Amino acid sequence: MKYQAYTLNNFKNIPRINKLSEEQIRAIEVVGTVLPFKTNNYVVEHLIDWSKVPDDPIYILTFPQKGMLLPEHYETMENLILSGAGKDDIKKAADTIRLQLNPHPAGQIEHNVPVWHGNRLDGIQHKYRETVVFFPSHGQTCHAYCTFCFRWPQFVGIEDLKFASREVGLLVEYISENPEITDILFTGGDPLTMNARILGTYIRPLLDANISHLNNIRIGSKSLTYWPYRFLTDDDSTELLNLFKEIKQAGKHLAFMAHFNHPAELQNEIVEKAIGKILETGAIIRTQSPLLRHINDSPEIWAEMWRRQVALDCIPYYMFVARNTGAQHYFSVPLEEAWQIFRQAYQKVSGICRTVRGPVMSCIPGKVQVLGVAEIQNQKAFTLRMLQGRNPDWAARPFFAEYDEKAVWFTDLKPLFGEEEFFFKDELEQMLKENMEIEAEDFE
Repeated sequence: MKYQAYTLNNFKNIPRINKLSEEQIRAIEVVGTVLPFKTNNYVVEHLIDWSKVPDDPIYILTFPQKGMLLPEHYETMENLILSGAGKDDIKKAADTIRLQLNPHPAGQIEHNVPVWHGNRLDGIQHKYRETVVFFPSHGQTCHAYCTFCFRWPQFVGIEDLKFASREVGLLVEYISENPEITDILFTGGDPLTMNARILGTYIRPLLDANISHLNNIRIGSKSLTYWPYRFLTDDDSTELLNLFKEIKQAGKHLAFMAHFNHPAELQNEIVEKAIGKILETGAIIRTQSPLLRHINDSPEIWAEMWRRQVALDCIPYYMFVARNTGAQHYFSVPLEEAWQIFRQAYQKVSGICRTVRGPVMSCIPGKVQVLGVAEIQNQKAFTLRMLQGRNPDWAARPFFAEYDEKAVWFTDLKPLFGEEEFFFKDELEQMLKENMEIEAEDFE
């Protein structure tokens, strides 16, 4: 199968597009001017059940829906388009809306980008002590875009919002001089949109440097869902798989961080073969997804997905909470409901599937897991724990928040018993302040 992308410019060429109503097509045009839209022929022909559109989960996962913009934003963009406004005016209005959608949640730009030897490493994030996240410039696109994606600013053409780097030398030096770093995650976008040769120019310098404390190389990718031919019939698929083997032969653990949002992505022979090819290289596949209204907000869906993943020798890893960015209002599930879905799904599977952790919020202090709703001194409360923290000492520490049936994100929560702050607040504020001061000093 030859890859064919569909974007806002040519989506009306999709063979099944005539199944959509005029209003649905208008929604793609309006929402797609603000949030990125791209799909491809594999998604259209193999994953979407067009008899169930517009309710098909993969259709919602990849095609913009009217509700993904707030009503006032939708009206603004629709009026501009219908009035025949020029491209510059439409882009200006879209950019204004984008800046209201919390384009970089959890302090990614302000607090995650390291400053090292006077250089701001704009293509790197270093939030947790052991793990560096790297955004290779050549991999800042995807085979298709998820409508919920929290990294949507990478794809909308505002350079100030984009993470990207070609500075492999700086990356190697930074990791070499920070011995606490054990893991690097290549992310995007999707690093596997790159040609294998180019991907190798980012990975091989790390292998050649023989950094003893760098134990794990992770690659975050949605390609198993959106283009499994990447590992089967693409011109460089063999070269890509050989690169994976090379990583293993260098003594590094290779973790393929796969994104599966619904069991429908795992049901055909093509993806099964692709998974098999990756596993043959010695890589381990770990799976993750946010919990998403309209797509996978039921325990039955999650239980089926975890069982299928284990049957294919993948390891369920995370159930995330939809991040507070982009179309969060459309996809978000209240935290108590998220916990109930996780709990009920967890009960439906055997222990071998229970490697998964969730529901988890990736927020400014760290990864916060909702352990449940409990009764404490005759008061309902959320029981929480930090799985990862900006300070590693915060990890695995339980804490409590007031119960709020409407809460969908960490910032909606308040400490229990009238406490003014969570246990980490003072230290977190000091860390963030020092980080900003260091950056200011280095650029004076």
